[in-house]
Amino acid sequence: MLLNAGRIVRRLLCPVGLTCVLLVPPAFASTASVPEGRDYILWYRNYDNPAIQALVRLALDKTPEYGDYLLVRSEELSQGRVLRELANQNSRLVDIANVATTPERESMLAAVPVPVDGGLLGFRVCLVLPENLSKFENIHSIKDLQSRNIRIGQGSHWPDTPILEGNGISVITHTRYEILFGMLHNQRFDCFARGISEVMFDMSQEKAQGLVIEPGLLLAYAMPSYLFVAPGDQQTAHRLQLGLERAIIDGSFAKYLKNAFGKAVSELGLEARAVLKLENPYLTDDSDYIGRRTLEDLRRRIEYLASDKP
Repeated sequence: MLLNAGRIVRRLLCPVGLTCVLLVPPAFASTASVPEGRDYILWYRNYDNPAIQALVRLALDKTPEYGDYLLVRSEELSQGRVLRELANQNSRLVDIANVATTPERESMLAAVPVPVDGGLLGFRVCLVLPENLSKFENIHSIKDLQSRNIRIGQGSHWPDTPILEGNGISVITHTRYEILFGMLHNQRFDCFARGISEVMFDMSQEKAQGLVIEPGLLLAYAMPSYLFVAPGDQQTAHRLQLGLERAIIDGSFAKYLKNAFGKAVSELGLEARAVLKLENPYLTDDSDYIGRRTLEDLRRRIEYLASDKP
């Protein structure tokens, strides 16, 4: 469930005009019974991703009144398993996970409704085999993509899968993120679509050796990515929400976006890519608003993140 779901009660404008939408007021949590310290178990894929781990630490560092903390790497759980463990309020295998939002996830879990990467997860490029690059030449529309019979690889539990299929694109899936790289190497599909906020991290991994980033296309759809916690863990949800709000207000969130993703945006040459916009009907009204504002701000966001300005 979204905190205070059903209405947008605050809208903040991040520095340089990047829209940040907050769905709860800043004074929402009492710290009267806050313990002196706590361990937070972060999903291993988020923990291993320097950008996401840095954002969680930023939110926790901004809220010292909640006590000291230790951030711990979870077991290697699939995305579907992580969501089930969070929904099971008696489980302590994971406390915090960053995944793309859906109405189902917002109804069964507590979402912190600030896009962790400024909405960049919904902007996707293709990891491909070098010998298949010619398949992607002169594609300028979804119809072109369909006519080339290009198959896209995605996770079985990822919200991207129904979005892509709903736009007439062939999708091949697997439950494990790591296995998808091997499937691409074995030409089970043509494109492993990865968010521009995660693809450079992917390319640094051993499993991505021999793959390249296709240079001409940018798939774009509204898909905010939130931090999620167990529905009964309101203290953690409140702490993360308050920390992110403080980071937005003092400018450190915009600085985080620049530091975490500026180099990737610049190196990917997004301003020169053909943008293929896809519809995403699988969002709540609030998340749809956030996602659409992100799409509207696409060019301005790219220009800012790719610039040399601090």
